[in-house]
Amino acid sequence: MDELGARAAALVTRRPQDARLRRVGTSRAGTPLWLLSVGHGSRHVLVVAGPHANEPVGGATALRLAERALADPRLTEGADTTWNLLLCLDPDGSRRNEGWLCGPYTLGHYFRNFFRPGFLEQPEWLPEGADAVVLPETRALLDLQDELRPFLQCSLHGVDVGGGFVELTRDLPGLARRVAHSAARLGIPRELGAYDTLYWPTVGPAVYRIPPPRRGDLAAAITEAAVESTWFHPHRYGTVTAIVEAPMWGVAAVEDASPPADRDAVLRTVSGTLRHDTLLLDGVLDRIRPHLAAAPDTASLLAPVDDYLLVCPGLADAWDPDTDDGRARPLPALNTAHLAALRISGRRLALRTAGLLHQLVRGTGRDPADALPDLDRLIDEWCADYRDGCGARWIPVARQAEYQARVVLSAFELADRYARVRSRSGESGWGTEAAVPMHRE
Repeated sequence: MDELGARAAALVTRRPQDARLRRVGTSRAGTPLWLLSVGHGSRHVLVVAGPHANEPVGGATALRLAERALADPRLTEGADTTWNLLLCLDPDGSRRNEGWLCGPYTLGHYFRNFFRPGFLEQPEWLPEGADAVVLPETRALLDLQDELRPFLQCSLHGVDVGGGFVELTRDLPGLARRVAHSAARLGIPRELGAYDTLYWPTVGPAVYRIPPPRRGDLAAAITEAAVESTWFHPHRYGTVTAIVEAPMWGVAAVEDASPPADRDAVLRTVSGTLRHDTLLLDGVLDRIRPHLAAAPDTASLLAPVDDYLLVCPGLADAWDPDTDDGRARPLPALNTAHLAALRISGRRLALRTAGLLHQLVRGTGRDPADALPDLDRLIDEWCADYRDGCGARWIPVARQAEYQARVVLSAFELADRYARVRSRSGESGWGTEAAVPMHRE
């Protein structure tokens, strides 16, 4: 976090006429939220890095985009555009991932030091109801969206294990082809059946359309990527929001669009494994919970544990072909990539929970329930399954950031082109999409 701010400040010192750095808010712990702006155009792009605490690549991408905008006047003066780069939306959570950020970049080290707050403490989420508490980080982002009215907003996310993909609030024809080109050049697998987008329209390979916001319970929001979010808040301004996902550990199987040999057999295995893993983790939590009262950060670590253990049984049922009768939302047609993504997702929930439990035990300063050996064994086994069973391989940070930057620049070019066409024709919206209702005003 400190390095991001220092590098941004150095960039401003080097190019004070073209770049500015300002504080646009303060986190719950009092950490400044910094906005780096490049250019002086009347039209705005907003790039949001670090919306999820465990996804650090966006900060590196934001700085890379700032350098590109400074080096290429076609991105600023030539497009009458100012690039606004929010360096990190959740600096407090990001700081709690520093245990793995300096390496070694192994799956075991990552998950033992993983942190992500409980769902309602994630700042891209917009809570329902007039009396809902809006986090200060969320409020800062909403205010920035209302101030800038960007024609493009890009939210920079990271996939810990899997592939790259993009989610859009409005279509950008041609983006899927550009994503494919960038991914191929950089050796990034594309996720052709992303778990987050299981029920969403596919507008092209690895590019998905986010449905309009709708009310739902917490479990539905967790499993459907929080469409009631800051992604849709600037919709009224004609903004297109692109969520750009870049993988840390790539898995080739997530871009296998072939029909599966035995769909139901794989689904039974995935759902059965998730149920089994959840029971093991519930048992560990029951053993350690009586000893956690005096441990530091217990509440913040238990909140995501409880969230994950809440949704796991429902997901296992949703994926199980033997519980399909009478299901409110039947599974869509699934290819091999979908099945690979579901397998990865089930294991991800278990590993994140195990890693958070590991930190809870370590926080007590002892191991009164003798849980660490069991947690270490589970983490090692499940990471080995990722590495050996799924073929997960680390992607260097420079390649992650370059891929993400290229996708953002592609989205910029396409959004800019269509915004100009609409402006010349006197249109104020995006065709029929202008009528999409918003959940929050």
